Amino acid sequence: MFIVQTHMMAIMFTFLAMIGWGSWANTTKLVDNKRWPFQLFYWDYSIGLVLFSLALGLTLGSTGDQGQSFFTNLTQAETSFILDAFIAGVVFNIGNLLLVAAIDLAGMAVAFPIGVGLALVLGTITSYISSPSGNLALTLLGLFCITLAIILSGVASSRMKQDVLNKKKGLITAIAAGLTMGWFASFIVKSISPNLEQISVGMLTPYTAIFIFAIGVFLSNFILNVFVMKKPISGKPINGKAYFKGSFKEHIVGIIGGAIWCLATALVYLCGNKAGYAVSYALGQCAAMVALIWGVFVWKEFKGAPKGTGKLILFVFITFIVGITFMILASK
Repeated sequence: MFIVQTHMMAIMFTFLAMIGWGSWANTTKLVDNKRWPFQLFYWDYSIGLVLFSLALGLTLGSTGDQGQSFFTNLTQAETSFILDAFIAGVVFNIGNLLLVAAIDLAGMAVAFPIGVGLALVLGTITSYISSPSGNLALTLLGLFCITLAIILSGVASSRMKQDVLNKKKGLITAIAAGLTMGWFASFIVKSISPNLEQISVGMLTPYTAIFIFAIGVFLSNFILNVFVMKKPISGKPINGKAYFKGSFKEHIVGIIGGAIWCLATALVYLCGNKAGYAVSYALGQCAAMVALIWGVFVWKEFKGAPKGTGKLILFVFITFIVGITFMILASK
């Protein structure tokens, strides 16, 4: 299987993961959410996760003579490690459904920094506990800066003229998303072998772990997403038959969104072997800054904001960048 060989390659790939994690949600903006609400989009998103994770396993996960090939690893995996990766998918799915709902209510520039930022802080801490590596003091400094950026992002969003009920629902949903999503990393890290060149007996490669993770997301949809369709956070209940009335564009956009997220996640856990899982996860989750850029400059979500909001957003960017810098130094 393909393995990241150097620390520099790990940092470069983690930055690509950050761009992927911060950009996939643009696909939710490419469809009419009145005709195609996020619950319908999310079915295709989960299908995209499964298909792309399988494609990764059959290609990069089965290439070369290092480690174990995808199918070899899958057949020797112990139930406990498979369960860890599967639970990671279920936990992530709860948080991500809430995050997509928050984007729908409050926009990318608000939902991502708050939801993903909280997930970053929790996920980094739990990843470090599961697999300690890197400089703890620098990691904590990085987390402090990123937490400050999250708070400032919330302050900026409070200055916007927006439907009060939707804004409040969006903020609460984003916080709930972050608090939930932050726990999935600890489960998936426990399932992956600490040495990818020599796989520990029964443990998983990143490719196998992400495939099982994707299965966990997809299968849990039949409970979680069905519930959200019947009891939506906003809007009217959705009939499952509506999914089969979607256009090719509506379906393919969701699948692409899932594929982008899956590739970014694969890069994070491939890089964890060299950069440390806590640091690679934290750098990847700085995707909140990328999403903020999309929300501010492309989707114009702060258009018409009161005077001084621009400076506040600039300070959010600065604190995120400082936090990222500390994380890179921590990985060394």
